[in-house]
Amino acid sequence: MNGVTEMLCSANHHLLTSISAGGASSSASLLHLSTNTAQPSKPFTTFFLSLHQQNPNRNSPTVPKTQEPILRTHNSKSTSILLHHLSGSSPHQQQQKQKQREEEAEDQCPPNDAGLSEEERIRLLEMSLVRKRNPQFPGSIYARPPHSSEPSLPPLATLFRDNDGDDETLMRAIEIRRKVTLEVFIERMRKRGQFGITYSTNLASKLPEFIDFVMIEAAAMKKLPEFSKMSFNVRARTFIDESNVVPLVRWFKHNSLSYPQIGRIICISRGNLESVRRLVEWLKTIHVGGRFLGVVFMRVGETILSRNMEELDEIVEYLESKGVRMDWMGYVICRCPELLAFSIEEVKTRVKFYTDMGMSAHDFGTMVYDCPKVLGYFSLEEMKDKVTYLKEFGLGNEDVGRLLAFKPQLMVCSIEEKFKPLIKYLYYLGVCRDGMKRILVIKPMVFCVDLEATIVPKVRFLQDLGIKDDAIGQMLVKFPPFLTYSLYKKIRPVVIFLLTKAGVAQKHIAKIVASAPELLGCSIAHKLDGNVKYFVSLGISIRQLGEMIADFPMLLRYNVELLRPKYRYLRRTMVRPLQDLIEFPRYFSYSLDERIIPRHKVLVENRINFKLRYMLASSDEEFRKRVQAAVERRQRFESGIICTPQLQGDESLWLTQAPCDTEGTDVDESQTIDPSPTFSDVRLNPIHDENYDL
Repeated sequence: MNGVTEMLCSANHHLLTSISAGGASSSASLLHLSTNTAQPSKPFTTFFLSLHQQNPNRNSPTVPKTQEPILRTHNSKSTSILLHHLSGSSPHQQQQKQKQREEEAEDQCPPNDAGLSEEERIRLLEMSLVRKRNPQFPGSIYARPPHSSEPSLPPLATLFRDNDGDDETLMRAIEIRRKVTLEVFIERMRKRGQFGITYSTNLASKLPEFIDFVMIEAAAMKKLPEFSKMSFNVRARTFIDESNVVPLVRWFKHNSLSYPQIGRIICISRGNLESVRRLVEWLKTIHVGGRFLGVVFMRVGETILSRNMEELDEIVEYLESKGVRMDWMGYVICRCPELLAFSIEEVKTRVKFYTDMGMSAHDFGTMVYDCPKVLGYFSLEEMKDKVTYLKEFGLGNEDVGRLLAFKPQLMVCSIEEKFKPLIKYLYYLGVCRDGMKRILVIKPMVFCVDLEATIVPKVRFLQDLGIKDDAIGQMLVKFPPFLTYSLYKKIRPVVIFLLTKAGVAQKHIAKIVASAPELLGCSIAHKLDGNVKYFVSLGISIRQLGEMIADFPMLLRYNVELLRPKYRYLRRTMVRPLQDLIEFPRYFSYSLDERIIPRHKVLVENRINFKLRYMLASSDEEFRKRVQAAVERRQRFESGIICTPQLQGDESLWLTQAPCDTEGTDVDESQTIDPSPTFSDVRLNPIHDENYDL
């Protein structure tokens, strides 16, 4: 170690002697330091300026021929300080000499790739552009590559001397600088934004355009006087802080935006983060917030960032004047942000398309609120094609307008993927065009559901019950909402309830479902179970109830509170047995005040009696003719009647004999003579029965 120190001192003494003898024309000294023979190393080929350029014959320390010298140089700072103290020239002369030395160095530098291998070039780039390097001090030897015992590499500028430099080397240098910028951004995210390393890394991976923008701006800042002496890392860190991108990321994350959305928003801003802040504040004024901010930016952010706030305000004000309320505006923009990307003329054209179909401002506003996509998601050509297709069902222009106002989701459905397959399927079930029109008008949602997943399984279920295809088609036309019910939550449980709890036989279930599909939409807990319990409480057995349901399936759909007055009138006033109700369950379908009571009064006043079927299931004209015919037969009967009272205990038997002229005549069983008391007597003397409901 002492030997090496003596050699270094000798070399420095020789350097001072050479500078004083050669004058200020010398720029650097070449030192020949021998290494230990026990650890020989192959030196890199390096290029330096010799102190003896004007006097090449000047002697230099001798080096043994058996050992190869390792060439080392002072760095620029140590050389400049040494020349400043040893030369007596003025600063202006020193600047001229410095320029002269740089020109001479450029002339003496060999081509880029002379003497440097590809590996050496890459190592030079990495060592010169890495973010963290070993500290350098004035007077120190040029640093070696990290973890290497090789001699120092030449300056980075030697790789880019020629204008026609190696493009691959240049791209390699840019890639290294990009990685440095990425590390600086992650560091600022962690230190200033208090983000975790995982989140910072993931977000940085979604910001390639912004990282390149920071790299370019940091390189351009070197031209500014206040940043000319700063390193690239400091300039990049300063630009990131001044752009306020870290607080903006924090705000977006607070509003539940994911890091891919945040990265997309920052990239489409092209570095103009102030425009992003202005647009966010404007969106908040129309009630757009939270995660929907990311939705708006992801879909139309690049377009609306280039627009003025006045243009966006004009669109919002026009929609509000056409019926879209301001408190609905945020919901509409969140679901269809494409509206903000249209010009005001385009928006007016789309609104006029719907108002021409007879829509009022209220209908248009509710339509846009229910389905915002109808206004801005499709092109005008697609919208016109769908309206034309709906008119082929026989609907007029205003009919289509009312239909779209009621169910705007029809405009979202595809003609090829939704409408045509469903129409073809209904056609094979025997549904004609008028039937399809009825389905479209009553339940337009049927044309929006998935055919294979929703409609086909229900039709197969009906086929398994034994219902024919033609009957299924008629059933669907009669009750279109059936196709929107859940098969496993609504339809199947009702069928199982009818078979197990309501006493319906297996052979009658197909008839019941086909004739009364509305029954499948009733709630078991709130409707069917309560009705079954009520009829059982009247004394009707489960088997009889099943037969009643098979005869009149709608029996279970009536409200119990409406059934009670009718049953009470039947048992108390009409004095009818329970069997009449079992034989004719449709009795509950007639109005008590408009049909049952008036016709019963007519029968009582004329002292005749009909079965419930003939009393109620006829029109007023048919009922009048039937009553008149019954009265005439009663009068003929009374004209030849023989009454012989015979007492047997407490009972009195009336013996009647028909007149001779009525022999052989057919008597309608529906028009039987009732020897019962008058209407007033019945009300005063009700008959009590064990099944009578008080």
